[in-house]
Amino acid sequence: MRSKPQCEKDFLISEAQNCAVCPRMKESRRVLSDRNGDWKARVLFVAEAPGRLGAEKTGIPLYGDQTGSRFEELLEAMEWNRSGVFLTNAVLCNPRDSAGNNATPSAAEIKNCSGFLRRTIEVVDPILVIALGRVALEVLGGIHPHSCAVKASCGRITPWGDRHLGVLYHPSPRTQTQRRWADQINDARSIAIFARTRLGIGPAN
Repeated sequence: MRSKPQCEKDFLISEAQNCAVCPRMKESRRVLSDRNGDWKARVLFVAEAPGRLGAEKTGIPLYGDQTGSRFEELLEAMEWNRSGVFLTNAVLCNPRDSAGNNATPSAAEIKNCSGFLRRTIEVVDPILVIALGRVALEVLGGIHPHSCAVKASCGRITPWGDRHLGVLYHPSPRTQTQRRWADQINDARSIAIFARTRLGIGPAN
């Protein structure tokens, strides 16, 4: 049985909303709720952290800023939609630098939040977990080992414990310097084709 008890999900959300472990993110929004997507989804995306102009304001991962718009393009290319997938991050709060801009989460912040990600995956119980970028991929490797790297594995799906792991570049505009956006779109299509033909995850899911 894939579904988990409602109380388990509600307890996880409540615990995340009340977390105050990371000093620089105590005043940030904790982005974990029913707005993240379908808690029974067969596909779960993991990004790096909520953006200050996106999820920090909207409470919805990868929504409301440029990165969110590009993620919508990836979903469209995959013939999926937000209502049929679940989105979360390696850290649930927006990390900022001294100037108030988005910052990369520290190793300590990632470690503090890794338990929430592990438990989220357990509650959602997806068939396919898709890492968006290096940070997400490394964190997932701490939950269950894998040999994937973003550059070598983008657009591919590999077995990962009793699930499958897909790899894409993070949809931030900055990643265009590492891989052309057109190629990232094609990577997303490749993931969707594999999911449909090998895992039975079609466009309606």
